[in-house]
Amino acid sequence: MGRPLLNRRLAAFGTTIFAEMSALAVRTGAINLGQGFPDTDGPEEVREAAVRALRDGRGNQYPPGPGIPELRTAVAEHQQRFYGLSYDPDTEVLVTAGATEAIAASLLALLEPGDEVIALEPYYDSYAACIAMAGGTRVPVTLRPHDGAFRLNLDELRAAVTDRTRLILLNTPHNPTGTVLTHDELTAVAALAVERDLLVITDEVYEHLVFGTAHTPLAGFPGMRERTVTISSAGKTYSFTGWKVGWVTATPELITAVRSAKQYLTYVSAGPFQYAVAEALRLPETYFHSLREDLRTKRDLLADGLTDAGFTVFRPAGTYFITTDIRPLGTSDGFAFCRSLPERCGVVAVPNAVFYDHQSQGAPFVRFAFCKREDVLTDAVSRLKALSG
Repeated sequence: MGRPLLNRRLAAFGTTIFAEMSALAVRTGAINLGQGFPDTDGPEEVREAAVRALRDGRGNQYPPGPGIPELRTAVAEHQQRFYGLSYDPDTEVLVTAGATEAIAASLLALLEPGDEVIALEPYYDSYAACIAMAGGTRVPVTLRPHDGAFRLNLDELRAAVTDRTRLILLNTPHNPTGTVLTHDELTAVAALAVERDLLVITDEVYEHLVFGTAHTPLAGFPGMRERTVTISSAGKTYSFTGWKVGWVTATPELITAVRSAKQYLTYVSAGPFQYAVAEALRLPETYFHSLREDLRTKRDLLADGLTDAGFTVFRPAGTYFITTDIRPLGTSDGFAFCRSLPERCGVVAVPNAVFYDHQSQGAPFVRFAFCKREDVLTDAVSRLKALSG
């Protein structure tokens, strides 16, 4: 057994930081603001829709491989309702086991070994692992702090494209920084993709979690409908992260390619929950407005508390994460800071360096989640005051 057991493509990936920090929260009794899951369930009518489907025997056996027709139709209606994008539910929508599987299946389907993938750094950790499993080469383009937010340098993006570039993997609203790419930035990305004949995979799971702006799908820009794989899911919008219901919208040719990989991953999943998510997607606008306002209040509560505790705070335009700079607290080692934070003040956060290829770029940044009850956030803010001396 001289050969390592683990495939060399995954040798660099150990236990995710989320598992490590969540275990630390349990061990120390700290408030877990590291992993991004809500501590309350979503709308009662959506939960009851799942119970009803279970009791009626809908989805208890294998659902159709592309997803149940009701959900595919609801996804298509959602894209038309919010963005004016028209998709055929029979040929241009694919249901997946969350957005994570959608990303994995898309990369496995569309990449050949050696293809380059441009990803905005910092990036969600599964991106790197999925690119590696597909045999691709990751090319990070770093979002850098500027005027209180993390911004994309379009010149760096253009310079990153080579003859080996196959696709751009885009995430907006962006985890972990909370950046929402502007219309001008998206216009430039679209123009570059058309000019260099690139595919684009867009992770839009935080599409309804935006504050003071609007989410704009890249697929709606000129020349992008035929080259964009758009991904979203129910977990973030409806606070049922454990259901793992996601979807892909794209042209029939792209959907066929992604489905060819997806069918050998989970094949199908979440049968009864698909019926519930179909109902959730049709909730009235009042639901989405209330969701945004609730999270805006929580964002401001935590952001103000972090500022008072001494952090430099990058107030997010989207998602339910706040990135902070810990250097005003006298340190620049995010890993050491996060591992000591539970003992110092009973709060868990995540070091952003794990989301970087160039870890030194992310070393002083730490991410906190605010998708928690207000009383939990208030308690966390109170505890964090210990850092200010």
